[in-house]
Amino acid sequence: MSLRRRITAAATLAVAAVAVTVGVAGYLSTRAHLIGELHQELRSRADAYLQTNPGQPSGAQGNGNGQPPPGARSAVPPAPPLGGAPGYFQVVYSNGSVQAGNGGPPELPVSRQVLQVARSGHGGFFESARVHGIHVEVLTVAAPGTMRAIEVDLPLTSVDAALHGLLVTDSILVGAGILLAGLLGALIARAALAPIERFSERTEQVTSRLASPHRLEQSGAAELRRLATSFNQTLDALERSVHAQRNLIADASHELRTPMAALRSNIQIFLEADRLPAQEQAELQQAILAELDELTQLVADVLDLARGTGPSDHVEPIELDAVVRDAVVRTQRRAPTLMFETILEPTVIENAPERVARAVSNVIDNASKWSPPDGQIEIRLKDGVLSVRDHGPGFNEADLPHVFDRFYRADDARRLPGSGLGLSIVRQAAEAYGGSVDAANAPGGGAVLRVAFGSRSAA
Repeated sequence: MSLRRRITAAATLAVAAVAVTVGVAGYLSTRAHLIGELHQELRSRADAYLQTNPGQPSGAQGNGNGQPPPGARSAVPPAPPLGGAPGYFQVVYSNGSVQAGNGGPPELPVSRQVLQVARSGHGGFFESARVHGIHVEVLTVAAPGTMRAIEVDLPLTSVDAALHGLLVTDSILVGAGILLAGLLGALIARAALAPIERFSERTEQVTSRLASPHRLEQSGAAELRRLATSFNQTLDALERSVHAQRNLIADASHELRTPMAALRSNIQIFLEADRLPAQEQAELQQAILAELDELTQLVADVLDLARGTGPSDHVEPIELDAVVRDAVVRTQRRAPTLMFETILEPTVIENAPERVARAVSNVIDNASKWSPPDGQIEIRLKDGVLSVRDHGPGFNEADLPHVFDRFYRADDARRLPGSGLGLSIVRQAAEAYGGSVDAANAPGGGAVLRVAFGSRSAA
């Protein structure tokens, strides 16, 4: 179901519920009022009858047992017939005998409850009955001091007619109200959703031309301005992601071109290696293997960066101090002349193990690459922040803002092996879980890199 139909249906149902509730409440209130007036009239007639006939009906003497004498006749003027506007009376004695007020046969039903009132001599109740096809309201009330009950009735014909007319009127009004609510709901839904439809059309036009920097106008109602702002922010993020991916592909293609060209050249030479001396052949083989290693490392780095900064699916608690210690051991094997000074505080973080291990190795390898022979590398881990300082030449001030950029290599770094992706991988691993990176020149010379891998885990 479309949103427009849902709004129309909701408006219609709301109005229908209110209309039905008001109609039912009005009907019940009117019915209670009319029946109340009828009950009051019945009480008045019963009181008048009892005042006129305090004991046995006039002209008939009882026997003291709540029974009329045989053949007794009422001297009361004949009452109107059943269903007449003045009402109908009949007397019910405790023994079950009934004497009609009009001298004719009894017309009203005598139930067990009526007999109980006659025998107890107190109490009374109202009930509705249908006698000879006539709907009547009957009041049964005990005659004080006697073992008899008086039944008085009044017809409900006028009440039923009034309620029937009210029911028809209410039904027509409720039906018309629901129909009008449906029409108004459809108009309101159309007017309310018109800006949304225009917004949808504009978004379709924008998304069909992602290559252009077009954005939605932030105008109109406050809700639409907020929606347009949110959509524009999403487009900005999407555009940045597309540009980043394009730049990554372009940079990777550019960086891969050089090692692949060198490898191709060396392989062509190797195909004619039988003409070279044995020493040159060995050197050529080593060069090919080194270029293959560099190409493999470059491809691995590009794949790591292509994953983005999103959290990894495999996350677990990591003892960061142990990871740093292992990375230091591996670097010492490759650079046995360097001195490492480590002060590591026990630290546990939540992150991807492979990503963190790769980032830590890259930071320490970078310090090793720039350290002089027999140099010293200072490694600190405190409050979840890894700090690595070397005593090399440090960073040029112009290079500091770009240290963690992908494929960025300072002029002095172009003579050294590497692709310029190592520190980019470090930043990506840190930012994946809310961490950060920082590069600066250390006092007294050298460079210092600081890496925070996000929130720490409870040990």
